Amino acid sequence: MPKKRRKLNPEMEKQISEAKRKVELVTAIINDIDEESIQGEYIVAFEPVKICLTNLISLYTDYGYNDDSQKTLDLYKKLVNEFESEYEV
Repeated sequence: MPKKRRKLNPEMEKQISEAKRKVELVTAIINDIDEESIQGEYIVAFEPVKICLTNLISLYTDYGYNDDSQKTLDLYKKLVNEFESEYEV
């Protein structure tokens, strides 16, 4: 039985690409923090954002644009906003 083609969405691809860059930038900023206790706190707080992005990339790669990938993108945005409101980066 042939595999169903995944539906692509250029806007979502752009948002995923921007999300990857943002996560890389914030991760680099966190890694540059000198005080280990503060750095550890930031790493723990940012981990849900990284996990959510990894899930989003996997969902989009495997299944394309669908309700689950859109919900995961929305969750990613919510997590980033929460992180940015609680932590100065």
